[in-house]
Amino acid sequence: MLEMKVPSPGESITEVEIARWLVKTGDYVTKDQAVAEVDSDKATLELPAEASGIITLQAEEGEAVKVGQVVCLIDTTAVPTAPTVPTAPTVPTAPTVPTAPTAPTVPTAPTAPTAPIAPPTPAPTPSVDRVPSPAARKILAEREIPASTVVGTGKGGRITKDDALKASKPSMGTPTGGVRRETRAKMSMLRRKVAERLVSAKNETAMLTTFNEVDMTAIYQLRAEYKDAFKERHNVGLGFMSFFTLAVVRALKLFPDVNSMIDGQDKVTYDFCDISIAVSGPKGLMVPVIRNAENLSFRGVEAEVKRLATRARDGQITVDEMTGGTFTITNGGVFGSMLSTPIINPPQSGILGMHNIVDRPIVRNGQIVIAPVMYVALSYDHRIIDGRESVGFLVAVKEALENPVEILMNSNPKQALEL
Repeated sequence: MLEMKVPSPGESITEVEIARWLVKTGDYVTKDQAVAEVDSDKATLELPAEASGIITLQAEEGEAVKVGQVVCLIDTTAVPTAPTVPTAPTVPTAPTVPTAPTAPTVPTAPTAPTAPIAPPTPAPTPSVDRVPSPAARKILAEREIPASTVVGTGKGGRITKDDALKASKPSMGTPTGGVRRETRAKMSMLRRKVAERLVSAKNETAMLTTFNEVDMTAIYQLRAEYKDAFKERHNVGLGFMSFFTLAVVRALKLFPDVNSMIDGQDKVTYDFCDISIAVSGPKGLMVPVIRNAENLSFRGVEAEVKRLATRARDGQITVDEMTGGTFTITNGGVFGSMLSTPIINPPQSGILGMHNIVDRPIVRNGQIVIAPVMYVALSYDHRIIDGRESVGFLVAVKEALENPVEILMNSNPKQALEL
């Protein structure tokens, strides 16, 4: 009998939760077959069978289990049950010879009719039962409530004024007789950990947010001109994320304090840019990391964003793919957000929030024109990043996005896009 224990899904993780069993006790499983989904505080992972055999579950769905704890047993001596061979159709038997009919039963003589039993006399109803008092009658008439639907609490069942008031139709804001259900479900370990980290970020950092706006006209023009050729050449779309990621990488190099974090009493500054990308997955918010984004081209960023987002949505993202970021980008604009103050992803010190793009009037060369504008927000830890660095960082991002050909493409879009 093989004991299957919870493997360690990553460093510092000591406990997981059985999110869903994919098999049941008594099933025959094959080696490497996924038998369960387990939630850690960072990701949802599949638990593969370590051998073939009959499985016996040892943990319930929703149960928290320690790393190394036995969660199921596999009888490796068992063999899969052969499929049942259908039996040959039954040969019909000869029809049964009908027996002779039995003689009809002779009816017995009718018994003498008994005297009818008189129905019980109903108990007399008090004459005042459900009779409203004059004041109650007026209230019920005004509110069109039948007296027959009101329970009287007065003497002999008489409907009092108070009974009529209580039976009145509900006013605005008062719950009606409609369906009012509620459901209760335990949050996943990942969701609980996200909640814990968000509260921690609010309580333990000196978080501040600065805002700016970006004229997206130049990026719109580039995408309109090159997106088809880019898609055909690289089999991936030319989205906004590559522009923002490369603009952030440039700004982090100009303002390295934003690419730093606090470790105890030390300030740790990184010379590489691991950019975390917040995406919405089936289990909640996930933040996979684009490693060494400073070495990636537009094609490289778009391909990596697509790969990580697909793995997150399919529940295949690993813990290693979501740890170690130095800065985060989140795009609430895909859900229609106009403006927000994103919460820092600890232990990082900064997060950039993108928002929806809306045509707005702006001043360009002394003239009021309509342009596609996005509001951007930088939340940062004021303990380590000063106002000059935070504002300068966001201005640098704005400059790169409003002049991408010169700043991000070295004045050669085709070469930058590898076309």
